[in-house]
Parts: sequence; C-alpha cells; structure tokens
Amino acid sequence: MNTRIADYAKSLFQSSQERRRDFHRFAETAWLEMRTSAIINKTLTELGYEVVTGKALCQEEARIGVPSPEELKAHAELVLGQGAPLDYLTEEMKEGFTGVMGILRCGPGPVVALRFDIDALGLVEEEEDSHRPFREGFSSVNKGAMHACGHDGHGAIGLGVAEILMKLKDELQGTIKLIFQPGEEGAKGARAIVAHGHLDDVDYFVGTHIAPTKGPDDGDVTPGTWGSLATSKYDAHFYGQAAHAGGFPEKGRSAIVAAANAVLNLTALPRHSGGISRVNVGIIQGGSGRNVIPNHAMIQFEVRGETTEINQYLDQEAVRICQGAAQMNGCTCKMVLQGGAESQHSDVDFLEQIAGIVERELPHLRVSSCRNAQNWGSEDISLMMNRVQEHGGKATYMRSMTPMASAQHTTAFDFDEKVLVEGMEVFAAIVWDLCRKDRENL
Repeated sequence: MNTRIADYAKSLFQSSQERRRDFHRFAETAWLEMRTSAIINKTLTELGYEVVTGKALCQEEARIGVPSPEELKAHAELVLGQGAPLDYLTEEMKEGFTGVMGILRCGPGPVVALRFDIDALGLVEEEEDSHRPFREGFSSVNKGAMHACGHDGHGAIGLGVAEILMKLKDELQGTIKLIFQPGEEGAKGARAIVAHGHLDDVDYFVGTHIAPTKGPDDGDVTPGTWGSLATSKYDAHFYGQAAHAGGFPEKGRSAIVAAANAVLNLTALPRHSGGISRVNVGIIQGGSGRNVIPNHAMIQFEVRGETTEINQYLDQEAVRICQGAAQMNGCTCKMVLQGGAESQHSDVDFLEQIAGIVERELPHLRVSSCRNAQNWGSEDISLMMNRVQEHGGKATYMRSMTPMASAQHTTAFDFDEKVLVEGMEVFAAIVWDLCRKDRENL
C-alpha cells in the first residue's frame, strides 16, 4: 500500500476545493473555456509539465460546434476582467482552441493517458439559499453557463493528480498524458484531439465521471462501465421563399412547414431491432410574423444508438427525412453536425486490474461492482477509448461516486466535494501502479 498517495491527496483537498469553486464561479461552455484553459496551462507549466495547447492539441478541421467569431471575441474580452492569467491565455485559445494537455516524461515505459473534461452546460444557475454554490458565493457569474455535471470537479481532480505525480516522478517510468478536454457537452471536443494523433501511442487510457451515489451499497469508485450510446447531434436549417401570406401565398415556400414535416417524420422513425435507439427533436425556431410566409426555420435534434452501427442507421435516415421534407415543400435544407460520439465499452481485464489496484493501494475506498454499470447516455470519451483499443491498448471509463444535491444537468446541481480527494487518489494510484519502476518485482 502506498500511503503517500492518500496523504498527498488529503493535503491537496483545500486547494482542489478552491480550484473547483473557481471553475464553477467562472463557468465556460464548449470552445469558450479560455479562462479555464489558461489557468490549467499556468498550473501545469509551473509544475514542470510539457504543455500542449491550441492548434497543437486540437486539429482545426476536426472541430465541430464552434461558436461564431463574434461570440469568441466577446468571451475573450470578458475573461480579461475575470482573472485569467494573461501570460497563459494564448491567442489560439481566444480563437476557440481551448483545452490543455500536460505531458510527464519519465523515460522508457508505458504511455498512460488520463482524461478530464472541463466545459460547462448552457444553463442559468439556481439563485436560492438552498443551493450551496449560491449561498456560499461561488455560483456562476456567467449567465447561461453553469457547471451542472461536475466538470469543474474533474478539472480540479486533474490538477491535483498532476501535483501528486510530479511528487512521485522519480519512482515512475514511461509517459503520462493529462488531457483536459474542451467541449464534452454536446460531444464536440474529443474528435479534434483524437484527429491530432494524441491517442495513437497510448497503452492505457483512463477517464472518469462524477456520478450519484444511489444507495448504501454503492462503493466510492466503479472501475469501468459496459457501454454508452453512440450519438449524432444536428442543426437542420430549412430555407424557403418569403411572401405575403394574404397577398401572394402562391409565391411563398414555407420553411416552417418543411421543418414541421421533418419533426413529425423524425419522431416517427422506425427504431432499430438490433438494440437501443433514440430520436429527439429539442428545438424548433423560425418565422417573423403571422402574415409572412417564413423563409427560414431551424430544428435541433439528436439520434442515439446502442452501437455505432445503429446510430449510423438513424443518422442516415434522419438526414434523408430532413432533405425530403425540404424538397417536398419547395425548400432546401442545410445539415450542420454539432456533435457526435461512438459507442464504447471498457476492457474487462483492465477494469478488473484497476479494481485490484484500488483494493490494494487504497483499502479505505470501496469498489463497486461493474455488473450493472451501464451508461445509457452518450460521451465523446468513446472516441478516445476506441482509438486506444483499435491499436491494442486498454481503456476504461470509471465512475467516481458521490452524494449529489440534485440530478446532473439541472440548475440546482451540486456534489459532495470529498470526491475530489477520492478522485485524486484513484487516478494517482492507477498511474503509480502502471508506471512504477519496481513493477517487475510485484
């Protein structure tokens, strides 16, 4: 048992809590994580890590769902007054190339990658005294951005792990990559990092997500999950011909009618017999007045499948339906992919290995069974995991269990911050075991 890891993690609780609350207060959504990335860049650089940012981290052509240049510029100006460390806020970050990777090179040995997502959701946070972040003064000051899924905690855990591993550096061999990923919400960010090749040499890949403790029998860590749903997320823009609805209706081509036809037929899509499948239209917008035939309408929808193949079926059918609805009503349709993920499965032998590491090195933590650890959400960590597994590496997506004030993705979300210590312990113990110099003596 390496008691130093637990001791280091406990000693870092206060600083990790402060980081988590700082990230929470200045929440930033996908590709706008400029202040967050600058702080991570500064912290890793000062610790002595080799740091990769900007276009060297995210391949430009592979980014999707990037805000407009106007939104990027406005947010870059905003963070200048929010304490962003200016020497570490690069010009490429201001252009939406957010995210940071820290590399610790310890000579020959395995390559281990850890992933921590850092983006917030587009929610307006609760402003009631019953909500601890509001009551204690660290609720989001950026209206319309809120850490309602725990990524503020993930970022804080990652920086704590970076500190612990640097303390253990002389006992390690191999290369450790700490990936602080932008744009997980909406499945936007991972593909740009994968496309750059940063996972191509990884032997072991580990990610985690804070998850709610549901009962007294739940452990502190679930070392892997059996799967998640593949997904495609689209904006479909319908373009018609405007006309006066009373004077010249025959000259108009209603984009709203085309969009409405698409909505009805998307929700009527036959589900797939091969496994779980989902279709949802979440937003429809369009029109300028009751007496004007609208020339533009937009819908936002997603499809999901238990396997990548099922999702591809839904994806192709959804595109066909949108294009057909446009053509049927004399309109055109532009499909814009805003996010996507593949299905994923943790390697059973690797998650069992991790369970053994936790039980041996951190006996004060309880390990949950993985038998029912299915994840019917969608997560673009799947792109990273699948790339590692494609070349023979091992990957797992863990759960860090903790009590929560409300469900994730809600405006009153909060979590028990003791999970920060447990997360640091687990990640550091896994890396120490995989990369320890005396491993051959075990």
